[in-house]
Amino acid sequence: MEEEVAKPAGIPILRVSSGNIRSDALNPNHRFASMPLHILNKDGRPGMTRRQCTGEYKIKPIKQKVRELLGHPYPSRIPKGVFVEQWVGISTDEFHRAKDADVKYMRNRHPLLDMSWSRADCIRYLTSLGLADTPKSSCLGCPFHGNAQWRHIRDTSPSEWADVVEFDAAIRQGNARANASGNRLLGEAFLHRSRVPLDQAPIDHVTAAERAALHIGADEADVLENGVEDGCSPWACRGDADALTRDDFGLAT
Repeated sequence: MEEEVAKPAGIPILRVSSGNIRSDALNPNHRFASMPLHILNKDGRPGMTRRQCTGEYKIKPIKQKVRELLGHPYPSRIPKGVFVEQWVGISTDEFHRAKDADVKYMRNRHPLLDMSWSRADCIRYLTSLGLADTPKSSCLGCPFHGNAQWRHIRDTSPSEWADVVEFDAAIRQGNARANASGNRLLGEAFLHRSRVPLDQAPIDHVTAAERAALHIGADEADVLENGVEDGCSPWACRGDADALTRDDFGLAT
């Protein structure tokens, strides 16, 4: 879809990659950037591993490409005053995630904030262009998915659902590189925040955000689930503001 829209407008699409996080997580011989897996410790207490995946698999390759476009690939120095202007699609619902770039050769702009557009405004605009089905940006097996997004994968893409269920089972003891080096996980790791196997997790439980959708509209209710959205762009990872509630586990009274 992006090709169909961008090409007529003369906008090139560049894709960058830093590898396959799933393959890397299961390869004992490969360095692995930690995913924010939900941990059930041996004493029954919940925990979470560090989140390094956004920086390693998204931000790092983008910076490498930007340097290449500027004509100063690493490790060459970038002259003072040489920079790219990067537009980041953060809406007013997530204004707190709008930050300056951490390098001088990139300068962030937030056009949706400049126009005071919310996620609902974006959806209305996309709908007017016939692009209402534009998905959020997120990784297939992201541990920050909410129940609605897990259900969407299960109900619309059986092959992808089988893939994430298999991956969830494969990472139960944590990443393979750490285990091979003797730093074994003291507990069990899961993709779903309930900390049970994904194919047994209570993803059919309707959260407060989904119930609210009956009154305010699904597009706005998305933002209410844990206070953040299910999506995860390089510059606005859901994990930056993740908060857990009893309702997410299907334990609401």
